[in-house]
Amino acid sequence: MSDCSLWDPFACGKLPLAQGVSNALRWLVDNYRPFFQIVKAPFDTVLQSLTAFMNSAPPTLVIAVIVLLAWQLSSWRLATALAAILFFIGFIGVWSETMTTLSIVLTALVFSLVIGIPLGILSTRSIWLNAILRPILDGMQTIPAFVYLVPIVMLFGIGNVPGVIVTVIFAVAPVIRLTYLGIRQVPEEVNEAMRAFGATDRQLLWKAQLPLALPTIMAGVNQTLMMSLSMVVIASMIAVGGLGQMVLRGIGRLDVGLASIGGLGIVALAIILDRLTQALAQPRKPGEIWAHGPVAVVGHTLRLFRAVPRQTEVTSPIVRRLDRPTEKGS
Repeated sequence: MSDCSLWDPFACGKLPLAQGVSNALRWLVDNYRPFFQIVKAPFDTVLQSLTAFMNSAPPTLVIAVIVLLAWQLSSWRLATALAAILFFIGFIGVWSETMTTLSIVLTALVFSLVIGIPLGILSTRSIWLNAILRPILDGMQTIPAFVYLVPIVMLFGIGNVPGVIVTVIFAVAPVIRLTYLGIRQVPEEVNEAMRAFGATDRQLLWKAQLPLALPTIMAGVNQTLMMSLSMVVIASMIAVGGLGQMVLRGIGRLDVGLASIGGLGIVALAIILDRLTQALAQPRKPGEIWAHGPVAVVGHTLRLFRAVPRQTEVTSPIVRRLDRPTEKGS
């Protein structure tokens, strides 16, 4: 205490912040551990279902579904490229680990969207909520990812499910921010026109704001996916399986080949998810996704069945006349 002076006020003492955080965490573990196990249950259910499905599905079926999805969303060039990447993943011997990692990332994405999109929408409606969320999101995006591991292990244990939870905490910020930004960027003229025609807040949100903000929201989804994949290796330190575990084992054994194969699998999976989310973000006309390929048969069938009720609702001759295509010269 003798060194305490005006020129060095920090020598007078330190705030017991570290001890306070440790005591608070121990108190939560001692008194509310059952609550955190309840919170863990939905993550466990979704993850176990996805993991069982992805690991039990034949690789050829998985490749066919992803290729068909890429073809319908974008083009046959993207479908061919993704097929080559998927075969590359299989032939280097990391298919099972890739499916486990994909299950973890997709589970984290589902919960990130369930949490992030409503919070982003609500923050556009409430100035106070936005003011509270901004510093929290700043902290979530700047705190080193390793810091999240200790409290997660103490509250939820180790394994794939705590890995999903820590990934959600780490990766949910972009989707909240970009949902808020996308809705805020909707032109005020659109909002005023909708309200002038008597639209409610819910109709304004679903019919105008979300469709116009969709490209920005999809950019947030893309960033959440990429951050989830970047968390895979770090989360492997708490016994999360998949490609991250391969990289961690390679580092621990100084096995460059094992670490390289795991890293290549992560890169390949990142390319696949990035290209698919970018294709989803591209604006398209209604029904354009069914324009070609085998899915076109299903699309035309659905449109046929949807068209029948509309034709039976038309009873007025004037409405029938207006619904017909205008003939040349009439």
